[in-house]
Amino acid sequence: MEKISFFEARAILLEAVKPVGTETISLSDCGGRILARELTAAEDSPAFDRSPYDGYAFRAADSAGASIEKPVTLRILEEVPAGAMPTQFVSEGTAVKILTGAPIPSGADAVVMYEKTRFSGETVSLFAPAKSGDNIIYAGEDVRKGQLLASCGDVIDPGLAGTLAAQGVATPRVYRVPKVAILATGSELVEADERPGTGKIRNSNRYMLETALKALGCETVYLGITGDSAAEICDLIQQGLHECDAVVSTGGVSAGDYDLTPDALRMAGARILFHGIDLKPGMACTYALCGGKLICALSGNPASAMTNFYAVAVPALKKLAGWRSAMPEEMELTLAEGFGKTSQGTRLLRGRLVLKDGKAWMHLPRDQGNVVLSSTIGCNVMAIVPAGSGPIPAGTTLKGFLL
Repeated sequence: MEKISFFEARAILLEAVKPVGTETISLSDCGGRILARELTAAEDSPAFDRSPYDGYAFRAADSAGASIEKPVTLRILEEVPAGAMPTQFVSEGTAVKILTGAPIPSGADAVVMYEKTRFSGETVSLFAPAKSGDNIIYAGEDVRKGQLLASCGDVIDPGLAGTLAAQGVATPRVYRVPKVAILATGSELVEADERPGTGKIRNSNRYMLETALKALGCETVYLGITGDSAAEICDLIQQGLHECDAVVSTGGVSAGDYDLTPDALRMAGARILFHGIDLKPGMACTYALCGGKLICALSGNPASAMTNFYAVAVPALKKLAGWRSAMPEEMELTLAEGFGKTSQGTRLLRGRLVLKDGKAWMHLPRDQGNVVLSSTIGCNVMAIVPAGSGPIPAGTTLKGFLL
């Protein structure tokens, strides 16, 4: 049976999953969370005309002809700090001392920085003419009432958090953080703090996936290691489905006698969406749904599991978390080093992005093998090698995506 491409696999998953529920939380806790409603400005920001500097507000017409040789001197009516309201009307020949953020007094239509003046307690002298509107921040200059500020599914970054605060949204509605269960299969596995005996290896996949999922904004629940038993795998999958919004497992998805995860998924009542994809590394996988919840069963080989995770699972998990832009950002990558192997099927190369000389250069690690976990350290991009490609020389440009 011909395997589907990872592009088709992505599309199947994006169609199958739906975002988790929403909640309302404090703005102080919203950094990195996903906005769950459209945000439209309810008011202008700033709400009034104000000064960007400590200086003097005056009528621009009064400064006509001002120069170093013939300064214009104005009488100071009052001082207005930020947070206070002017009480005086600026008429011909007068000015108001104004501090940063203070409202522009009636009658004034320009502001000059105090460093560009000579002043005393009673007067201020101007040495250059001003135009109407100079150094005034007008009401609504930042945000106009009714303006769309953010869409449902946008990440709350520092700018959006500040904008929410400026609009008085102290408890925004956000998508709930998805809880993802992690389990590992394989009788050869022991935990990281154990000394492996003969034929045993430490479970590195747990920590690899925990780190990747947390970077996506997910909460993780570790369920442990199970041996090569379909019934045991089924029990842990069912536990994960009961406690969490999704399950990610590693191991048991190839075609060997001990690759029992697909059987365990059927025992758990899951509907398998696809088993294996046309991708190297990362071909071995099984994706399923059970009760509307996503199950991502990945290879036990660490680098293979991570390639598949980033290429196939991440868009679905981002949609689960409520992201509006779930697909990875695509770009053109120029290989800094050549890749010597042929690629019968689609291949993903992992590497590190460096911007230099107006190009996005991709540096390849020394080994792209399925089990070479150390070569994924520092990798932040993947390049797509089309099926049927021969060895690829340095300087070749390929399509790819950010991790």
